[in-house]
Amino acid sequence: MAAGKRKPSRHIEIERKFAVVDSTVSPSFDGLSAVGRVEQLPVAHLDAVYFDTSNHDLAAHKITLRRRTGGTDAGWHLKLPAGADARTEVRLPLTGAREGVPAELQDIVLAIVRDRPLHPVARIETERTVSMLYGPDDTAVAEFCDDRVTATAGESLQNWREWELELAGSTSSGVADSGADALDRLANRLFDAGAEPAGHGSKLAKVLAAAQSVDRGDDTVTPPPEPTDKVHRAIAAHVAELISWDRAVRADAFDSVHQMRVTIRKIRSLLQGTGGLGDRDWVLDELKLLAGVLGTARDAEVLAQRYEHALGGLAPELVRGQVHERLVDGSQRRYQSGLRRSLTAMRSERYFRLLDALDAIVVDGSQPAAAEEDAKPVTVAGAYRRVRKSVRRAEGAEAAGADDSDEALHRIRKGAKRLRYTAAAMGESKVADCAKDIQTLLGDHQDSYVSRAHLVQQTDAAHAAGEDTFTYGILHQQEAEVAEHARLQLDAALKALARAMSKVKK
Repeated sequence: MAAGKRKPSRHIEIERKFAVVDSTVSPSFDGLSAVGRVEQLPVAHLDAVYFDTSNHDLAAHKITLRRRTGGTDAGWHLKLPAGADARTEVRLPLTGAREGVPAELQDIVLAIVRDRPLHPVARIETERTVSMLYGPDDTAVAEFCDDRVTATAGESLQNWREWELELAGSTSSGVADSGADALDRLANRLFDAGAEPAGHGSKLAKVLAAAQSVDRGDDTVTPPPEPTDKVHRAIAAHVAELISWDRAVRADAFDSVHQMRVTIRKIRSLLQGTGGLGDRDWVLDELKLLAGVLGTARDAEVLAQRYEHALGGLAPELVRGQVHERLVDGSQRRYQSGLRRSLTAMRSERYFRLLDALDAIVVDGSQPAAAEEDAKPVTVAGAYRRVRKSVRRAEGAEAAGADDSDEALHRIRKGAKRLRYTAAAMGESKVADCAKDIQTLLGDHQDSYVSRAHLVQQTDAAHAAGEDTFTYGILHQQEAEVAEHARLQLDAALKALARAMSKVKK
């Protein structure tokens, strides 16, 4: 993290909201085996200003960003979806009365807001009465909040009452099933008192919906159009996944670089088959470039894990010299360097314009294609023909004794990936599974190829430094065996794919 930046705290918030009227009597938790006692806390007065773009991009992704004063958790709060009833809450303390949105929080949602400014969109004041529920062993079970809310957004002014029920002790690892069951039992007491499930996921969502209704003069909401065909629906889903993985990469979550790169390749593979991008053909090149930037970190992460596992499987007497430092520690350093380079690219205007273009492609996919368009439809058969062509080229290269057999196999892998993603989008799951098997086999082969080249390089460096190079030879031989195994399994995998393709409806 750059100098001067603060490290936000994170935890998982598990809560449910309930709609009640002013006259609703607060529930009783007497008689519940999970509740040993109830503690009434002093009434808190909360004042929160919510920030978003002019187009409410954060709200569209069910994300809230606020600066709140009052209560025990005053500060900046960024809340991100994390599953049913769950949100990841990222917090930073307040540092000034008129401070802007902290860069540390803005960076987390940068793929959504991009270079659009964040500004106040609503103010919500809450008078909160809190009851802490403790179990028989006196550990905190849940927090029951009775909120009386006053909210403003633009010309809209709202007042309402609602209840919140939040599990206590939620952590970054989520909540166990038993905790969810406890939440269900507690919620039943609220329903018995006359509460109903709230019609909004957050207070801000309720406020903005009302404000938009005032602007339109009605109370209807028009949902965004759905893409008109299977391939564009798949592209839209993958673009949404890309935004999620972007956030995970920024948090340096395990395997996130790899998964973001896979998602980019899915999008690129499907776009390559659609045609009709017009003046947006540059999107394919930008996606390829971004995948390449991420590839440095991804390859280093894979090598670090690969060598850690391989060295752990060798007898101690076979691990000689500085092999762990060179292979594992060195790969981890390259991963961190690659991650920093990736994050630099992901904070650039160039990246933002790529995301803008992907959004536009998703929107265009929701419109019926013009009659004069002559782009060929995406088909599983067409993607399979590319695989077969790559296989024939590889067979020809092998028969001729060419020395580019590794590259020929890599081309088969790329064709199998496109076939897999196309088949998955078209609902041909058996073909997608067979293509995935081929992709996995040749992925192992490609990783082995990269690893062997790296081992030769590190062997030369170790030898020049006067170190024992015995272990490098063992690892190189193991990698060669991985590659040979993949080659031997490929023919059977290709035959299985051919059988699956024979059952695809023409």
